[in-house]
Amino acid sequence: MSELASIFTRKNTMTFVVMLVASLALSYVIAQGGFVALVGIIALMIGLFLLYRVAVHPAYGIVLTLHIAFSINGLGRYVDFPFGLLTDFMLLSTLIFALFHVKRKELFILNNGLMAFVGIWFLYTVMQLFNPEPHSFEAWFYAVRAASLYLIISVVLVFLIFNTEKDLDLFFRIWLTGSLLGALYGIKQLYIGLNAAEQYWMATKGAHTHMIFGQLRVFSFYSDAGQYGAIMAYTAVVGTILSVKVSTLGRKLFYAITAVLCFYGMIISGTRGALFIPLIGFITYFILSKNTRVLITGFIILGSAFALLKFTYIGEGNYDIRRMRSAVNPSEDISFQVRLKNQEKLGAYLSDKPFGGGIGTIGYWGQKFSPGTVLAETPPDSWYVLLWGETGVVGLIIYFSMLLYILARGFWKIFKMEDSFLKQKLMAIFSGVTGIIVASYGNPILGQMPCSIHFYLCIVFLYLGPEWVERGKQDALTS
Repeated sequence: MSELASIFTRKNTMTFVVMLVASLALSYVIAQGGFVALVGIIALMIGLFLLYRVAVHPAYGIVLTLHIAFSINGLGRYVDFPFGLLTDFMLLSTLIFALFHVKRKELFILNNGLMAFVGIWFLYTVMQLFNPEPHSFEAWFYAVRAASLYLIISVVLVFLIFNTEKDLDLFFRIWLTGSLLGALYGIKQLYIGLNAAEQYWMATKGAHTHMIFGQLRVFSFYSDAGQYGAIMAYTAVVGTILSVKVSTLGRKLFYAITAVLCFYGMIISGTRGALFIPLIGFITYFILSKNTRVLITGFIILGSAFALLKFTYIGEGNYDIRRMRSAVNPSEDISFQVRLKNQEKLGAYLSDKPFGGGIGTIGYWGQKFSPGTVLAETPPDSWYVLLWGETGVVGLIIYFSMLLYILARGFWKIFKMEDSFLKQKLMAIFSGVTGIIVASYGNPILGQMPCSIHFYLCIVFLYLGPEWVERGKQDALTS
């Protein structure tokens, strides 16, 4: 008994000594660094706890990545910190932990057409390191993340550890809740005003693009109004379609309210290209529904809205309506004409460069690492034009082949499915994805968070969703 007591005594003594040393160390750090050090210590402790959760349950890493994608751009206005590296760290650490959890025989799920296209595109962007055109390795390192690295890691992770209908439902909850908050905060910016950090950002960077004729282009807590408008439109399409067949009243109201507020968020963003997301998205949904009444009614509503903007001047006194009207009248839009001239300029420059100028040579990274060059000084104003400049016509062929495969397979599989709420979910995703693909011609949507990470998860769920039904039928036959 005395031996046992002595053991506990030694343990208590050691615990006390460790706690005392840790307390003294923390006190010294806080005394030297003040409030900043305290915040840093708290952030480190939270970070270590979250990393532990990801190590135990790697799927939690995808959830954290989605939350980071919503908040990362807004945080940059308040704290000078490379938040973009958080996405890199979270995705890479989640991938490492996932590989420890997944059994070797479960890797067969990666043997599919989507993974093949994604892999080919990723390898092509890696081979851009050997592009004969002069370019910066550092620029390639930064730019390849948006071009292909986030895509391939996200697709692999969803296939391996986030691949059930419950995961899809969780994805919807995070997505719609985050977008609803974004819509509400955008409305707050419009009617209450900007805070000090947002005003500083406007004064130093955003005024020339986000204050048009004295009218604020709302950006909420996203990187800019373009990304805000795109994710609002994306969510409006998905929320509307989900609200149609959901069984419970509470969820129906949530989806519907989110869709309405996000559609309004799209309008007040002043992002003209985002208008094509609901336009193309709902047309896609009407066709997939295979319901003649829905198809005819939907086309009448969309056609009337289009005609109202295209052929009348109704509501011309309203800034938001004028802004949307310019989207369907590109011949009268000066900025659109400038874009066409820039594309002609790029076409002439790239005529003898089938592999492009190299990853990171155009847009933001081009201006940072190779200023003064033709590519760096020519605004791409489009995701596809950016990829054209970086990877050439060969890169565009590979990339568009991947997108066409996603659309063709997704459409055919969903079209053959029997009516169910799962089909409704997949139709919502597919309609939004189609709209995003079309709208990316007008803005670099697929190269920015949060639209990009949502798109990557969606294309895997489009691949897996129909297989859930087929697997369920096989299980029913064998049971």
